[in-house]
Amino acid sequence: MWLKPEEVLLKNALKLWLMERSNDYFVLQRRRGYREEGGGGLTGLLVGTLDSVLDSTAKVAPFRILHQTPDSQVYLSIACGANREEITKHWEWLEQNIMKTLSVFDSNEDITNFVQGKIRGLIAEEGKHSFAKEDDPEKFREALLKFEKCFGLPEQEKLVTYYSCSYWKGRVPCQGWLYLSTNFLSFYSFLLGSEIKLIISWDAVSKLEKTSNVILTESIHVCSQGENHYFSMFLHINQTYLLMEQLANYAIKRIFDKETFDNDPILDDPLQITKRGLENRAHSEQFNAFFRLPKEETLKEVHECFLWVPFSHFNAHGKMCISENYICFASQDGNLCSVIIPLREVLAIDKTNDSSKSVIISIKGKTAFRFSEVKEFEQLVAKLRLKCGAASTQYHDISTEVPISSESVDPSDDIEVQSLICQKECSKTVNTEALMTVFHPQDLETLNSKTLKEKMKEQSWNILFTECGRGVSMFRTKKTQDLVVRGIPETLRGELWMLFSGAVNDMAANPGYYAEVVEQSLGTCNLATEEIERDLRRSLPEHPAFQSDTGISALRRVLTAYAFRNPKIGYCQAMNILTSVLLLYAKEEEAFWLLVAVCERMLPDYFNRRIIGALVDQAVFEELIRDHLPQLTEHMTDMTFFSSVSLSWFLTLFISVLPIESAVNVVDCFFYDGIKAILQLGLAILDYNLDKLLACKDDAEAVTALNRFFDNVTNKDSPLPSSVQQGSNVSDEKSSHIRVDITDLIRESNEKYGNIRCEDIYSMRCRNRLYVIQTLEETTKQNVREISKWIQRDFYAEVLNSKLLLILLKLRVVSQDVKLSLHELDELYVIFKRELFFSYYWCLRAPVLKHHDPSLPYLEQYQIDCQQFRVLYHLLSPWAHSANRDSLALWTFRLLDENSDCLINFKEFSSAIDIMYNGSFTEKLKVLFKLHIPPAYTEVKYKDPSKGDELSKEELLYFSQLHVSKPAKEKEAESAKNSPEKGKEKVDIQAYLSQWQDELLKKEENIKDLPRMNQSQFIQFSKTLYNLFHGDPEEELLYQAIAVVTSLLLRMEEVGRKLHNPASSTKGLSGAVCASGGPSEGQTESHLEKDPSSLREEPQWSFAFEQILASLLNEPALVKFFEKPIDLKAKLENAKTSQLSSRTRK
Repeated sequence: MWLKPEEVLLKNALKLWLMERSNDYFVLQRRRGYREEGGGGLTGLLVGTLDSVLDSTAKVAPFRILHQTPDSQVYLSIACGANREEITKHWEWLEQNIMKTLSVFDSNEDITNFVQGKIRGLIAEEGKHSFAKEDDPEKFREALLKFEKCFGLPEQEKLVTYYSCSYWKGRVPCQGWLYLSTNFLSFYSFLLGSEIKLIISWDAVSKLEKTSNVILTESIHVCSQGENHYFSMFLHINQTYLLMEQLANYAIKRIFDKETFDNDPILDDPLQITKRGLENRAHSEQFNAFFRLPKEETLKEVHECFLWVPFSHFNAHGKMCISENYICFASQDGNLCSVIIPLREVLAIDKTNDSSKSVIISIKGKTAFRFSEVKEFEQLVAKLRLKCGAASTQYHDISTEVPISSESVDPSDDIEVQSLICQKECSKTVNTEALMTVFHPQDLETLNSKTLKEKMKEQSWNILFTECGRGVSMFRTKKTQDLVVRGIPETLRGELWMLFSGAVNDMAANPGYYAEVVEQSLGTCNLATEEIERDLRRSLPEHPAFQSDTGISALRRVLTAYAFRNPKIGYCQAMNILTSVLLLYAKEEEAFWLLVAVCERMLPDYFNRRIIGALVDQAVFEELIRDHLPQLTEHMTDMTFFSSVSLSWFLTLFISVLPIESAVNVVDCFFYDGIKAILQLGLAILDYNLDKLLACKDDAEAVTALNRFFDNVTNKDSPLPSSVQQGSNVSDEKSSHIRVDITDLIRESNEKYGNIRCEDIYSMRCRNRLYVIQTLEETTKQNVREISKWIQRDFYAEVLNSKLLLILLKLRVVSQDVKLSLHELDELYVIFKRELFFSYYWCLRAPVLKHHDPSLPYLEQYQIDCQQFRVLYHLLSPWAHSANRDSLALWTFRLLDENSDCLINFKEFSSAIDIMYNGSFTEKLKVLFKLHIPPAYTEVKYKDPSKGDELSKEELLYFSQLHVSKPAKEKEAESAKNSPEKGKEKVDIQAYLSQWQDELLKKEENIKDLPRMNQSQFIQFSKTLYNLFHGDPEEELLYQAIAVVTSLLLRMEEVGRKLHNPASSTKGLSGAVCASGGPSEGQTESHLEKDPSSLREEPQWSFAFEQILASLLNEPALVKFFEKPIDLKAKLENAKTSQLSSRTRK
């Protein structure tokens, strides 16, 4: 690699470097101790240690080239190399292209300037094709070279950054370098002859956390495949940890959770991932989550400043955050003050002429915001004016001292105007009023205590609107939160839900969108719509709104429209309950956008097939229980109890467990504080019932205690009619259980657990996401193991519960069909899955994992194509030493691909490996026989004869697809047959039973049913056998035996055909095969290759499998060869170590 010229004093370097070549202008040196016998002694060990620990050019490579200026002790380093071949190429290039030119210069200064300019030009040219960007510092280029040298990963592996740290091996810290790349965490250390090299793939990381103890003050703990690794002594540990967390989560999303993998242009191309890009992405995600902005927003600028708060008459210190469409402000204390200003609302942007460096932003509604002490405020004003198209306004009479008017404007007016088209187009179908106003209009004449309290709440909010403004740009303060905790008034609930959730921004940015989606989704019929129809009547069935067609139709439209908008989620149970409550207080279109906000931003990944988001938040909840309620953790032997009991809390925001009049107060807090409100309330509920839970003897008793508690939660201030309220009969004073008011419970949760920060929750979510997804994978695999044991004991015959039976059926396993041990199956499965992952690590056209269907049984979820199968065949097959191994891999793949989709799953793959290692002589021979007859066999013609029998990837994929194309309807029918639950509303248990019975009772294939092998196929079969015997200790004996068998078979066929047709003869081929009692391998193969053309004119002959089997059984050497045991364990270990190295740089 060419290096930016830097001065080197050769006098001090001679102790560390040895000169190998030199001329008048250049010197080639080798690092002392490199490639010397014994490592160069003590000096070599010390030099190697320095190379590993110190961050210098010396550590990068063992070879370097220096440019020497004549008559000077100063040298310039211009190139380095990881090996002799690389540095020799540089040296030869210098001799051929530079040396002759240098002789024309008169002065040494001109020579040096010319060499420096040429080397910089080479670096610039090299940078065009390098993953190291041109603006990267020189140290990064050096680190990149060492990363490539130490780990030898494929060229496409992108190094993101590197850090100096210590890796703890036992109780001993080893100083070295940690390299973070797109797919791997790598560590290298060399200390006094001891080398440590560690490579961990991100998708194998199940735990990533910052820890500390007596020995390690602060370290990063990485758990991968049951092994714990600790790294410490970082200069910036928080920055390092954040980057590791992002890379691990990126890999997890890409490999295991592609449903939530966003088509981000940066993440779609792993080569574009950079340290700065990942940091910016993390900041944008936190920015969007805090201010409830659309996911598409990207944080562009952050400015520290002061915001004038007029109603409090003080300047709040905080940060102004600017994205493409919003200007936001949050005080240093997040609860003190925050503001969101959409650029669509901005009328003018001005600056003051005084020393306050102020920026004044005027918006609709006669409101203005003054930001002071803004650095570079003039440039900021120019940028913002350009961004929003607002000019300096001379016609607005704005006082910078009182930047907010007392005249509040209802923001819903603007939204109403923007959605006029929507309402006109679908006024006949879409409700334009909240269901609560239709079914429970307020009676102004009848005022009771509850109604008066409701009016007092409304008055409190009106006062707040007067002070803080109303709408999306209102000031949000501690007073706002206090009012939310008390409960939002019924008349304002829909408006404030839209505001606090950010749904108001989505709706304003997409006028008419809902009407279009409703129209497009009307009449659609699919799995989602069928499930929606089934659940419509189960959504708040006791509420009058959903006992009428008005409410049911609105609910149907919203759910169907969302399923149409987001088919990846479609419809998930619990969405109907949540949407029902939204429709009570929000207009139909608003309810749709609220649902979008909940499903896509506030509760990410909750409503998909595996509810990963809910499981992640449950893991966060368990972590908070351990921190805040340790006595409960000590009492409960199994923390999974909290996960099982709280799942419905998270999925339905407590709506399914609390009475509706109390649940809506929880939803109020959720839209204001996000998931933090649900976590706090969950902790408060457990704390309130702590004594009862500690007294419980089992989980069932604890569940009963919690259910009894929920039944006694009331909302004494709810203005809802008693006929609608779901709580216990309020007048029942004989109840022995103490009633709890929801407002008091929420207030207590804020007082006790309000110190939980949103940033901490975000970090815990990221950390636990790794654990949850890896645990899901491992748990499913463990369940498969257990089910397999039950199946082997005929447990399924005793199962009466249909749901459990369905689980058993879906977890069909291969252990009942193969002789491989469970440990061998585990090892084989890891290799199988890693091969699939590796093939997508560096695939730029398809960065997201394909051929993975979580709806299938676990061992059938992952599928590989022919190219991936060939790699595994070379690593694992005992027949992989054959000269035509690529052809054998191709035919084996075609044999296993029974459904002709050009993919095979692990179940099919393991069955082939099992036969190769554990099959009997007859089973192995039958597989080889079937490989040489259709549909597995296809004649392979090589495009490039110079490569021998090696097939290119394109050739392999082409031949794997020959004669397998089927009509789409036929493929769908086969798919439905193979997976009865796929594409149907309900799983047909009878179909599963029938399919499983067919598999279990399937008779062994009768060898008489196998088709006969024709002439050309038999010739190829014979050549394959010769190739398999090559290199065996009994090679000559085996060759002679197969020659005898071939001769015998041909004579048998000749006799048979003479009986039917005396004129026919196979003398030519028979004589060639049996001459001299058995030919050599070369003679036989050459004759077999020549004979087919001459025999095509003669009548074709063929062999049955029984004939070949009987003939081979007569040769003990052949039987011994196929029946000798092969060590699969050693093969698996070798495959695991070779799997990655087979892809490394050559």
